[in-house]
Amino acid sequence: MSLSPQPVINEDPPVVRLIHGFRVYRWMISFVKPYRNPLLLLIVSGLVIVGVELLIPKLIQIFVDRVLPDRDYALFGWLLIGLCVSLVIMFAFMALRNRLERVLREKASFDLTKHIFQQLRWLGFSYFEQSTVNDSLFLFNTDVSKVQEIYRRYLPEIVWKAIFVALSILLMAGIDYRLTLIMLVSFCFYYVLGPYLEKETMKLIDEGDALYMQTERRIYELLSGLGEVRAYGAERWAFDNYAMLWKQIGRNAVQFWIVWSSRDAFRRLMYYIGAVAVFVYAAYRIRDGSLSVGAFVAFILYYFNGLLMMTNIVTDITEQRALMVHARRLYAFAHLEPEVQEPEHPVTLPMIHGELRLQEISFHYPNKKYVLYKFHLHVRPGEKVALVGASGHGKSTVLKLIGRFYDPFFGEVSLDGVPLPQLSLSQLRGALGYVFQETYLFGSSVRDNIRFGRPAATDEEIVEAARAAYAHDFILKLPQQYDTLVGERGIKLSGSQKQRVAIARMLLKQPAIVVLDEATSALDQTSEREVRLALDRLLEGRTTIAVAHRLSTVMDYDRIVVVDDGEVAEQGTYRELVRKQGLFYQLLEGEQQGERAGSAEVVEMEEMEKEQKPSKTGKEGSANES
Repeated sequence: MSLSPQPVINEDPPVVRLIHGFRVYRWMISFVKPYRNPLLLLIVSGLVIVGVELLIPKLIQIFVDRVLPDRDYALFGWLLIGLCVSLVIMFAFMALRNRLERVLREKASFDLTKHIFQQLRWLGFSYFEQSTVNDSLFLFNTDVSKVQEIYRRYLPEIVWKAIFVALSILLMAGIDYRLTLIMLVSFCFYYVLGPYLEKETMKLIDEGDALYMQTERRIYELLSGLGEVRAYGAERWAFDNYAMLWKQIGRNAVQFWIVWSSRDAFRRLMYYIGAVAVFVYAAYRIRDGSLSVGAFVAFILYYFNGLLMMTNIVTDITEQRALMVHARRLYAFAHLEPEVQEPEHPVTLPMIHGELRLQEISFHYPNKKYVLYKFHLHVRPGEKVALVGASGHGKSTVLKLIGRFYDPFFGEVSLDGVPLPQLSLSQLRGALGYVFQETYLFGSSVRDNIRFGRPAATDEEIVEAARAAYAHDFILKLPQQYDTLVGERGIKLSGSQKQRVAIARMLLKQPAIVVLDEATSALDQTSEREVRLALDRLLEGRTTIAVAHRLSTVMDYDRIVVVDDGEVAEQGTYRELVRKQGLFYQLLEGEQQGERAGSAEVVEMEEMEKEQKPSKTGKEGSANES
């Protein structure tokens, strides 16, 4: 499901690629459909503008063929008046066209961005577990911005250029169809070498895009791991890797400009050769009197403008085709189906009591063995249940199933007797409050991070929640108190402070069920005591399910469930499980032995340090002996 930032390589047959490309392009153009009226008006304004531009060579023809030979000044005056009126009309419609283009492209671009963002939200937790942050960033920074060029540049330009070329060919055919055939033959000669140069140009553009994407990824990784880079003294290594990518980008840019210049030069050569042929044949026609000088002047003006527009259309279509790499990636992303679907007719619980049942649950992640197998658990309203066991045996997966981040393959998870797939995700997620091992704080103020639990909360309610979470005192010591910016991911706060802010957030939300995922395992004992006081306030009277790594933190829980190899191995209170001397007792013994071994290692290291440091008396004695 992860979207790779590399260009899409399609190995389908040409016909299949053509059909798929048409489907993707039609999907992109669908974002313009809601704005049909502005699009039609844009086409009409383009027709008027092109009509006026193509009228000017006709006026020149009349001036050369009739005004100059006959000295018809009255006709010349009417031509000037007609030209001025036409120019005023053209400039008015140009202003209208520019406005319509801006409105059309910005609205279509916004709709595309909104659609992709909504899809990103709709896909849910499973997508983010299987995709990196880089994938999503590339999606918006590269793919969306590239595809938006279709609305902002290529679609409007191709429309009015096509109108210009079509009318130009009709007018040229009206003047002399044989000269028009020469022009078309000249254009066809462009296809001897032109498509190859166009293809090479687009290939280099694709390679450049891929290199830029790698560079952005490298910058993101270096900024994210800046602490590691400095700790290992690897600044030079990081710079060399970055510089190597920029050298490749430089070589790609040189090759691109060489091919691009060759393409442009060959295009100009072809229509200049065609112009020479038109001049030679036109001279012959003028000499025998079958073509007037004015008609030839008008034709040659139509020729240069029309052929230039025609080759520009070919270039625009080719460049637009290069954007299809990004469009196909967006199309594939936009048509991903989320693993967890909203119910069409959700059941609404008038009041949530917090009773949870997991009945015969079996679940596995993609391409992996079962994490849970026929797992059964009943949590009564207000009960505090702890899940313990070795890592990788399914404890955190239980929490994900309760939050419906995934649906089980077999079995059923229910809340207050209603299966979770029948509840709306908004009511389910609103009933749950999560406190994770690594709390995520936004880079805004402390106040905003607490208010995230309930956006409509007042400042007084935020302070009340902070007091209940034992966070108010340390917040008052911050430089701007509640308005202090916490930095990226809360880097300006300690682990204990971040956890207490997260608990304040949950107290503000007032969830019916609290889910703790090793909320204190990363803290030292002093910090853990501070967080425990805050957690006691949060858990009071609420259904609680906690994954615990440190068994001493769940001594007062109503029930402890030992999860082993995806099944419930044993359950009971702390005292009952210790007396039973089963798997929980073994886990407890292992934890205590690890703590004793850690303490002994610390004592041994301290003694070694003392032995390595000579005492003050020893130094004085050595000096006296000397």
